[in-house]
Amino acid sequence: MHKRGQTVALIDLDPQRALDVFCGLPSAKSENSIVRVLSKEFDGNWPLVPAWGTSSIEVCQGHPSMAQVTNDLVIRRRGEYVLADRLHSYPLPHDVIILDCPATIGIICENAIAASTGLLVPLQLEMKAVSGVADLVEWLIGIADDLMLDPRPPILGLIPSLYDQSRAIHRQYLQQLPEIAEQLKVKLYPQIRDSSEFKNASANGLPLQKYRPAHPACKEFKTVADDIVTLVRKGKL
Repeated sequence: MHKRGQTVALIDLDPQRALDVFCGLPSAKSENSIVRVLSKEFDGNWPLVPAWGTSSIEVCQGHPSMAQVTNDLVIRRRGEYVLADRLHSYPLPHDVIILDCPATIGIICENAIAASTGLLVPLQLEMKAVSGVADLVEWLIGIADDLMLDPRPPILGLIPSLYDQSRAIHRQYLQQLPEIAEQLKVKLYPQIRDSSEFKNASANGLPLQKYRPAHPACKEFKTVADDIVTLVRKGKL
């Protein structure tokens, strides 16, 4: 998206600070992380740091004390809407805002849903993930309905990930996904391969496109990126 002229903000809602590793950033103190944004004392000064040497990609870093923040949100008024309220009261100037949400079901995920204008669902090609994707989609829709979100953030698509063509079970699950996606009325994106180069790139704090720009897997994100940019330019995200 950056290559397509879009400014991007990444917001890390993961207590394990996944974006720190992915973006090659030193750990942030609690007061310089998403924890400050979700606190009652937030004054609108977003703690953003540039990633990969460009000011057009900025990160609001995560922090382990998000676990404590979760407990606080449960008892706060509008606890599920805190992030959405922050983005409404103190909007970011970026074209695209990506919320990196932990794979858990709880109030942090509810905050992400309430603040979102579209949802992407990465899907590992494992039995539990594939068999449970319908339940996950129903849960996402149910949360949006419970929170009375209007408009309800659409599910933009499923993204099969960590695909290993040499594994028969992966090929089998991949063949099943078009029918599942059709039943759920959700778009199915092309699969993203499993490659050690993703881990190598993350270990160096770089996206694969910078670490190994000629690697074939770089092209596998094109459809997703193109769709998001198109929706943003049409004002639909």
